[in-house]
Amino acid sequence: MARRWLVVVFFALMGTVASAQNAAPTPAVIHLASEDWEDYTAADGHGLGWDVLRKVFEPAGVKLDIRTEPYTRSVGLAQRGEVDACVGSYHEEASDLLYPRWNFDTDHIYALGLASNPEPTPETLGNYRLAWVRGYDYQNYLPNVKSYNEIIRRTGILSMLTQNRADYYIDALTEVDYVAGRAKDPAQFRKTHIAELPLYLCFANTPKARTLMALYDQRMDQLVKSGELKPIFEKWKQPYPFEPN
Repeated sequence: MARRWLVVVFFALMGTVASAQNAAPTPAVIHLASEDWEDYTAADGHGLGWDVLRKVFEPAGVKLDIRTEPYTRSVGLAQRGEVDACVGSYHEEASDLLYPRWNFDTDHIYALGLASNPEPTPETLGNYRLAWVRGYDYQNYLPNVKSYNEIIRRTGILSMLTQNRADYYIDALTEVDYVAGRAKDPAQFRKTHIAELPLYLCFANTPKARTLMALYDQRMDQLVKSGELKPIFEKWKQPYPFEPN
């Protein structure tokens, strides 16, 4: 009986060793693509988003390699496996990419319009002509949307609103503030909160990206529990998105 027990233990240990040898090693670098969002995922590497992701990956021995591209191109790069993940996707936005359990932030979605217009609500959005940047697909996440126009650049948004070619421009708060801040008469415009949308990394469907996604969720479990991400949001004066309900 003792000999049989030793044999069982021996093969159990061999199985553990084999599993460890066959486990995918943690990559040393994660290649990320993101749009250049000011003070968030800036091309020079500064911003809240990059700070959060560095805190997630670098203590685990994974360096960030960042690539700045328009959002739709960032998604395409991940779909082709040319980067490990794209940054700032809404949940299940791209069906052929992989989404982790954890978001890394939350987008505060606002409508920017003329102050003389009625304040929109989620229930009344369908009554208005909306505009947003191509590829953001807010029609999939906001209720009652009927009429919308996708634009390529944000530079002409204020003229669209003042010339009555759109009623409201929809975007995250930081981008709405950026656009409104370039108005000659800021009092002419008003921003209205309409939704909260969690932000995700969307991972490529590759073995390396799957390993990185598992690491990401593991690290987020630890960081949210410990509260270690809070100082990053405080530094950038942004709401902390992981407060317990």
